[in-house]
Amino acid sequence: MSTLSLRLPESLHRKIRELAERDDISLNQFIAMAVAEKTAALLTVDYLEERGRRGNIALFDRVLAQVPDVPPVPGDELPTARRQANPALQPTSRARKVRSKSRKRRRAARG
Repeated sequence: MSTLSLRLPESLHRKIRELAERDDISLNQFIAMAVAEKTAALLTVDYLEERGRRGNIALFDRVLAQVPDVPPVPGDELPTARRQANPALQPTSRARKVRSKSRKRRRAARG
């Protein structure tokens, strides 16, 4: 294990301390889990983007053509209005730039 010194605004420190107590875990465990969750989310996005680039649209169309053209079962219909993405859940521009730079470095390393 390594040690990390972290500066937090007092209001955030107070809030995560309350949340950790509510979950009956230490502040250290709470922060470690939060960092692990964020790391997993970013790595998942990277994986899905890479997997999408390897996709074969012709194969996808061929497989999709085999699906019967029937109405969806009740409750499985598409929503009538298009839902807007929640901007609070979108990566910040800095996060996008960092991920973009790391992808470029990985591509350059591969040749």
